[in-house]
Amino acid sequence: MKLKEMLIGLEGLKVKGDLELEIKGIESNSKAVKKNYLFVAIKGFDVDGHQYIADAIKKGAIAVMVEEGCDLKALAIPEGITIVMAKNTREALAICSSNFYDNPSRKFKLIGVTGTKGKTTTTFMIKEILEKAGKKVGLIGTIATYRNGKKVKDSDRTTPESIELQREFAEMVKAGVEAVVMEVSSQSLKLHRVDGCEFDIVLFTNFSEDHISEKEHPDMEDYFHSKLKLFEMCKIGITNADDLYGAKIPKLFPDSNIVTYGIDNFANLLAKDITITNSYVDFKVKITERNERVKTSIPGRFSVYNSLAAICVAQKFAISPEVIKEALTEVRVPGRSELVDNKKEIPIMIDYAHSPESLENILQAVKSYTKGKVICVFGCGGDRDTGKRPIMGEISGRIADFTVITSDNPRTEKPEEIINQIEEGMKKTKGKYKVVVDRTEAIKEAIQMATKRDIIILAGKGHEPYQEINGEKFPYDERVIVNEIMEEL
Repeated sequence: MKLKEMLIGLEGLKVKGDLELEIKGIESNSKAVKKNYLFVAIKGFDVDGHQYIADAIKKGAIAVMVEEGCDLKALAIPEGITIVMAKNTREALAICSSNFYDNPSRKFKLIGVTGTKGKTTTTFMIKEILEKAGKKVGLIGTIATYRNGKKVKDSDRTTPESIELQREFAEMVKAGVEAVVMEVSSQSLKLHRVDGCEFDIVLFTNFSEDHISEKEHPDMEDYFHSKLKLFEMCKIGITNADDLYGAKIPKLFPDSNIVTYGIDNFANLLAKDITITNSYVDFKVKITERNERVKTSIPGRFSVYNSLAAICVAQKFAISPEVIKEALTEVRVPGRSELVDNKKEIPIMIDYAHSPESLENILQAVKSYTKGKVICVFGCGGDRDTGKRPIMGEISGRIADFTVITSDNPRTEKPEEIINQIEEGMKKTKGKYKVVVDRTEAIKEAIQMATKRDIIILAGKGHEPYQEINGEKFPYDERVIVNEIMEEL
């Protein structure tokens, strides 16, 4: 593609050199640059890409994009290399990538899901409904990327960098994908990763304090306004009427077509007559002209909200209530309130809860509907925030009926030392607990004390299929472990 074609849609550029160059690829990582590439220098939090321009040129870059304000003299870019100066190279990278891959998001229906919690589960529910309706679907999110029902790769972040995203979109077009549902993080919106994407439907799940730090959002306003950018990119929106921030969205975007869903407040789609058990949730909702009874095997009140959000999307595709109900009954989300089928029929839930807030949320949720005991098995990762360990111990001690403190990705730390720090918090409560360092033995301990009336929460690992010890990842899938223990018992 000619360089000038890649720059379509960008304003205020300053150029020195030939715009007729034939560009073979685009990269912001100098190590990945090849012959006849455009290298885009990004000023990151820790690394400034402008320092790697010389390396990119050695690798074969014939054009470089720099950001306004950089010291061009100091960069000493050789003659014959085309220089493009942009106001914001992150934004320019996204637009150029989209152009280079022939604007793939125009070739399928793109659904963007943002919010503090519920993004992953909601995207999986939407994917399941669309696939049940016979559509070819792509999914991009926190757990993995899926294309036509097959997992393509695991994810290292919620929303990929713009080049990677557009490259994946292009692959999805090649595979005949008709609809793509993706999690859109506030960071990706703030850092222009989804610029150049053409969204057909955008969805807001809920909003609470998270990601407030020097490298993320300075305050809640910045965090919320970053999420709102998604609604500026699309005229069709869906939002949670029961969420304090979500309820503001229809007034903030009066010219958009925004549908609301909820349980407590007036909404276009309202759930009534809700039943929550330790293995499913069901509720009544008016999908077309009739009230339908919807059931999903992901228990908890939040599951009602996620289901309603997915139903709103399904309605935009005119999918029948029968298909919606069947899909929601069958949907499973790896490591998110995921119930493990087992021959003893004990409710055993795997959940990715690995922070104080997420552990508290899952334990409070299951406590509200479990008739028997809540048994929590958890540990904390090594080489990570040590301050959260006693806090999580205190949370489990306060809410769970019994806690088994164990190991979870100790990395380079001694598991016993991590456990000691968790215990400090546990001892502040009257909670009953036991320390079992080996995670498999800890799970076995929990299973042996549980009945069908109880629920076991295996918190922390979620979708991870490994245990990380001293820099090595050993295979460790809790679903497999649970069933091996059941066979043994």
